[in-house]
Amino acid sequence: MSETKPKNKVARQTARPQRQTHPLLQRLWELHPRLFGARFLPLKLGIFEDLMARHPDAFAKEDLKQALGQHVRSSRYLEAVAQGEARHDLDGNPVEPVAPEHVHHAIMEIWRRRQVRDADKARAWAVARLVGAVEASGLDREGYLERVRTQDPAALALLDEAFAQRAEATARHEALVRAFRASGQEVDAFADMYGLDPAVVREVLARAEAAST
Repeated sequence: MSETKPKNKVARQTARPQRQTHPLLQRLWELHPRLFGARFLPLKLGIFEDLMARHPDAFAKEDLKQALGQHVRSSRYLEAVAQGEARHDLDGNPVEPVAPEHVHHAIMEIWRRRQVRDADKARAWAVARLVGAVEASGLDREGYLERVRTQDPAALALLDEAFAQRAEATARHEALVRAFRASGQEVDAFADMYGLDPAVVREVLARAEAAST
C-alpha cells in the first residue's frame, strides 16, 4: 500500500524558500537607524557613494551593493516609495522628492506582488495610489505618461481608471466650491447643511484657493 504524504509536509516542500537577509543590513541599521531602521525610507540618490565615503573601511563594495539591492527590492521599501515619501540622506533627513517615474514603478511592482493574494484589493490600492501620485507630480495626463513611459496594457488600464477617478473628484470639488460660494454660509453651517465633514470642506476650499493664486 502506498503511503500518502501529510498535507503540511507537501506544503513545506512546495513553499518558496525564505530569502535570507543580507548580514550587512543589520550593520547599516546600527550605523544609520533613522534611515535603515524599522521605518523604511526612500534612499537619497548616490547613497552607496555616501556610505563608502562615511565608512571607507567598513564595507566591501560588492557586499554593500548586494545589501542595498536587497533593501530597495523589498516590499517595505517599495511601499515607502509608492506612498510618495521623500528621499533621505544617511542621517535620515529628507533631501529630495522621488521622481514620478520611480513612484510609478514602485506602485506597479507592489500591485503585481499583491494581486497574487487578492486581485480586487490590489487593484483598488494601486488605483488610489496612482491618483495620489498623479496629483503629487503636478503633471497632466500627457506629461505623466511621458515621464513613466509605460506600454504595459495592465498598467495603462490602471492609469486610465486613476485618471477617471481623479477627474470625477475634481468635478465634485468644483461643484462643492461653487455651492459654498453661492450659499453665503460659514464652513461649519454649510457642511452641516449638506451632511459633510467640515474638515473635508476646508481642505477642498484651501486647494481651490491655492490653485487660483
